[in-house]
Amino acid sequence: MKSDVEELMPRLLPVESCDTEEYNSTEPPRNPQEYLRQVQREASLCPDVVVAQIDPKKLKKQSVNVSITGCLAAPQGFSPSLKWQQQQVSKFSEVRQSVNKHSQHWKSQFLDDNVVMPKMEDEDGWKRFCLGENVCLDIQLKEDDNVNPGLDYIKTGFPPFLSIVSKLNQSTISAVLEYLINWFEERDFVPQLGRWLYALLACLEKPLLPEAHSLIRQLARRCSAVRANLMMNVCQLLT
Repeated sequence: MKSDVEELMPRLLPVESCDTEEYNSTEPPRNPQEYLRQVQREASLCPDVVVAQIDPKKLKKQSVNVSITGCLAAPQGFSPSLKWQQQQVSKFSEVRQSVNKHSQHWKSQFLDDNVVMPKMEDEDGWKRFCLGENVCLDIQLKEDDNVNPGLDYIKTGFPPFLSIVSKLNQSTISAVLEYLINWFEERDFVPQLGRWLYALLACLEKPLLPEAHSLIRQLARRCSAVRANLMMNVCQLLT
């Protein structure tokens, strides 16, 4: 009787049934037929499913090295000091640990009725959810709106509260990151974008998938391009 594996994966090299009196599995194969029989016998002794024993603590110690190839150098006077960079790395590490510590609690909490998160594949819906209709539709705010904008998150975008981001799985986090970074490629930076990018990056779990590495490199290149144009923008303001 054929096994379930043989039913799903038919043999590419059929082998005739062996005669136990002529074939001794303890001796080296004498011809191709005996070699194939030995391979089949060894395969039949292997379990259908094997589970790797992975220590989660080792995964949390993964170091991430992102190539800066393609990033533009900072103009003179716009490069942050090493001390400042170390402070940002330390602060980001603290935020990641805090998110990991409290995410389980907030994941079990119910969201307000006005918070309706889009489906993962709804790119336009996530842009409006994170950035707001005013940004996505390029709506110019009136002077009164700037003075007292209120809390209309539909227009201004929902902040990345922990009660919201804790409910996103890793696939959704990567997808939303991609949507926002692609939006940033063609448009100027806005505060809502910065808040969401920081929050989503803090929610990425290790080990990082290749897609996450690619998104971080793409974001670094775009940020370096924006920084490279800062000197030009300053000169335009002074003239």
